[in-house]
Amino acid sequence: MLDAVIFDMDGTLFQTNTILELSLEDAFQCLREKNLWNDKTPIEKYREIMGVPLPQVWEALLPQHSKEVRAGTDAYFLERLVENIRNGKGALYPYVIQILALLKENGYSIFIASNGLPAYLKAIAEYYNLDNWVTETFSIAQIDTLDKADLVKAVIEKYNITSGAVVGDRLSDIQAAKANELLAIGCNFDFAQESELVQADQVIDDLRELYTVLAKY
Repeated sequence: MLDAVIFDMDGTLFQTNTILELSLEDAFQCLREKNLWNDKTPIEKYREIMGVPLPQVWEALLPQHSKEVRAGTDAYFLERLVENIRNGKGALYPYVIQILALLKENGYSIFIASNGLPAYLKAIAEYYNLDNWVTETFSIAQIDTLDKADLVKAVIEKYNITSGAVVGDRLSDIQAAKANELLAIGCNFDFAQESELVQADQVIDDLRELYTVLAKY
């Protein structure tokens, strides 16, 4: 039996798209007010790269801007994300609470390993009381690299995990699972791409499928 399940957050447990456009628009409106941006908000570009660490996001969205401008935009974007979460404008995916409760009841240890920053992840965990089921939430900011595989490795080493699965919607989650010899379960949700999901060991279209998939192993 697998003994641990490590979830991604964005696009897996949390419907990031519910607050994404709103928060990104806030960030780029701030840039417009400072005369640092005069075009539409690049929401589609962001959706393409969704799941990568935020420093890489701003390098992609603001390639001609200074590091200082990117850092300022990053900080403001995070602030807006957190505020929107606390105001109840976000949402978990359907059946998240039910599947977390079911997994915990059946002896699985549950973790979150995310490219999100600590304040953002804390806001989600607190608003939805995820700590009732999740042992610990890990942020990419806790490790020296921006490699999801290294983050998953940190979870494994801290909790002496010998078998488990990584559940996520993007290639970084799948690669993190395989690099650490864990089962890779791809979520065919909002930001998922078919070309990435084909590399997963299993693919689910609904979180209700997860327990059955895990039970096979």
